[in-house]
Amino acid sequence: MTVPSSSMSSTVSTPHGMLPPARLGSYDSPISGASGSFAQPEQEFNDNDETELLSVSWNQDYGCFAAGTNRGFRIYNCEPFKETFRRDLKSGGFKIVEMLFRCNILALVGGAANSQYPPNKVLIWDDHQSRCIGEFAFRSEVRGVKLRRDRIVVVLEHKIYVHNFMDLKLLHQIETVANPRGLCCLSQNVNAIVLACPGLRRGQIRIEHFGLRMTKFINAHDSQVACLTLTMDGLLLATASAKGTLIRIFNTMDGTRLQEVRRGVDRAEIYSIALSPNVQWLAVSSDKGTVHLFSLRVRVAGEDSPAHSDISQSPALAFQNSSTSLDALISTSTGANPGSSLSFMRGVLPKYFSSEWSFAQFHLPEETQFVAAFGSQNTVIIIGMDGSFYRCSFDPVNGGQMVQQEYNRFLTSANTNAAQCLTSGGSEKRIQGDSATRILHPDRNIRPHIRWLLYVRAGCENAFLWGRWIKNYTRMQGERTKHDGNEKVYQ
Repeated sequence: MTVPSSSMSSTVSTPHGMLPPARLGSYDSPISGASGSFAQPEQEFNDNDETELLSVSWNQDYGCFAAGTNRGFRIYNCEPFKETFRRDLKSGGFKIVEMLFRCNILALVGGAANSQYPPNKVLIWDDHQSRCIGEFAFRSEVRGVKLRRDRIVVVLEHKIYVHNFMDLKLLHQIETVANPRGLCCLSQNVNAIVLACPGLRRGQIRIEHFGLRMTKFINAHDSQVACLTLTMDGLLLATASAKGTLIRIFNTMDGTRLQEVRRGVDRAEIYSIALSPNVQWLAVSSDKGTVHLFSLRVRVAGEDSPAHSDISQSPALAFQNSSTSLDALISTSTGANPGSSLSFMRGVLPKYFSSEWSFAQFHLPEETQFVAAFGSQNTVIIIGMDGSFYRCSFDPVNGGQMVQQEYNRFLTSANTNAAQCLTSGGSEKRIQGDSATRILHPDRNIRPHIRWLLYVRAGCENAFLWGRWIKNYTRMQGERTKHDGNEKVYQ
C-alpha cells in the first residue's frame, strides 16, 4: 500500500527532545477530500451547559486519563486528582482520545455527530502547537487507536494498521476477525514491541513480537474475546471472553496458560482488565457493578535479572532472557485468592470447584460503565461513564472489601443523572464518608443472597452427580469381583 504524503511538515515535540520533521498526510485507500486542517479550539461554552461524555481512557502508565466529550476533550491527572486542561471545539467532540504518556501528542477520532471530523479519520494533535500535525483517513469507521513512542496503531473492524511514529510510514497490516470493540494492546518497553489483537478465529488471540519477528496464536477462549491487556513489557497477556466468567493469563512467548481466575458464575460484560505494574494484582470491572481484584501467581524478571543486567545487548536477546525467567509462584507478601473447600478433589469434581475467586472487591452502581486501573500504594482507581472518579485501597494480606478513599465528580451530564435516578427509582441513599459520598442502592443487600442460592444450587447439582459416580463405581467394582477368574460363581 502506498502512503501519499502532503507538503506539510512539522516538528513533533516529546519529553525526550525534538523529533526530526516528518511528512504527514492521509493514507489507507486515500479518500478524495479527506485532508483538512484542525480548527483552533474556541472556548465558547459555559460549564452549566450540558456536556455528554463519549469515552474515557487511561494513558500508558495510568497516571492520567482522557475524557472525550461532545464538545472536545479533557485531560485529568490522577494523583492528585485535578483537571489538567481541556479543549472545547465549535465543530463537535471526539469518541476516541488516546494519550502518549504525559507528552503533548494525542490521537483523536471524531464522534458520529462531528461533521468536520468524522469517525473514519484519525487526527494526530500537538497540543503544544494547538494544531493537527497528521491525519489518517480510512474507508471504514475507526474502532481504536493505540500509541507508543515509536508506533501508531489504528484498529478497524477487520484490519489493523501499524505505522512508524517518525514518518507515519506503514509498516504492517494485520487481518482480524470482526472486531467492533477495537480490541488491541501494545507493550511500552523500548526493547520489546509486542502487539496483541484478535486472531482470525473466534476466541483466538494473535501476538506479534515485532522485535523478534515472531507471530504466536493463542486459543484463549471458546467464545468471542471481549477484553484483553498486556503488561508493559509484553510478556503477560490477560483475556476475558464474551461470557465474562473467567479471566486467563498467558505467557506471550510460548502461549502457555499460567493462571485462570473466576469473576462469577453468571454471564457478564467485561469492561476493563488491568495488570498492576509489579504484576502481583489483576483488576476486572464488569456490568455487574463490582470491581474484582485477584492475586497473581506469576511474575517477570526483577531488576537484577539477566534481562536488565546488560542494556547494550540486542532487544531480541533481552526479551528472550526475560521470558525464561517468567515463573509461576505464590508470593509470600500477599494473600492468595480464595477457593472452594472441595478444591482438593481437582480432576474429580467439575472445574467450578477448583476455581480461584476474587481476593478483594469494590461495589459500584450497576447501570454505569466503569474502567479500573492501579494507583500507588495498594490502591485501585476507577473512572465511570457517569463522570465519576473513585480511589479505593485494599489490604494486600487479608483482602475483602476495598475501602473508598476518594470520590470526585469530574463531569456532570443531565442525561446520565436522569438515567441514574430512573434506574434507582429515586430511592438511592447517600452515606457521607471522610472524603467522599458513597451511593448505596436498595437491591445491593439482595445480591449476596442470590449468590448464595446459586452456590447452593450448584452444590446440590454436583452432589447429585457425585452420588451417581459413586453408585456407578460401586456397581462396576461388584461386576469386576463377580467375573474374577480366580473366584467360582455358582448360579
